[in-house]
Amino acid sequence: MAQTIFTISPEMQEIWDDVMVQMEAFVNDTNADVDMAYDWVCEMLDIESFVDNEIAWDSFYNCWESCENRNTMEYAAI
Repeated sequence: MAQTIFTISPEMQEIWDDVMVQMEAFVNDTNADVDMAYDWVCEMLDIESFVDNEIAWDSFYNCWESCENRNTMEYAAI
């Protein structure tokens, strides 16, 4: 059963960092948009959401936005 509340505690920081590294490879391999990447992170962490955690969201979004294939996809800003 997935957790409903997510916080990046000192204990979770290493796991979070590992998932962010894996997410970069996932996005580059699958051309995942932000929604697909978000769902993938939730699945990897067995959580329902982290969008209400501003630190986690900012970390996630910055990582997703920095993926190599973002500049070649249709959702990249022009």
